[in-house]
Amino acid sequence: MSRRCELTGIGPMVGHNVSHSNIKTKRRFLPALSPASLQSDSLGQTFKLRISNAALRTLDFKGGLDVFLLGAKDEQLSPRALKIKAQVKAKAKAAAATAVAA
Repeated sequence: MSRRCELTGIGPMVGHNVSHSNIKTKRRFLPALSPASLQSDSLGQTFKLRISNAALRTLDFKGGLDVFLLGAKDEQLSPRALKIKAQVKAKAKAAAATAVAA
């Protein structure tokens, strides 16, 4: 399993450890990933995704998983998140069609 957030695409970064004598050695800065169960309002399902803590705060700020996925770029999302996004889009399209018919 890669160390990459499934919603934002954030992955490891590279930098230096710098000692007191200014010797630089390579190191990796890993993202703070945690497994999270996220509720989709439109689908009525819970999905387990491995996301960064910053993405969890962003989901809370934006108003939930559905709103975040509809506004996210496809290049950032993982294949699992893309499937969820397709389901949410289809459900929203069906709801709009029934609202127009009524």
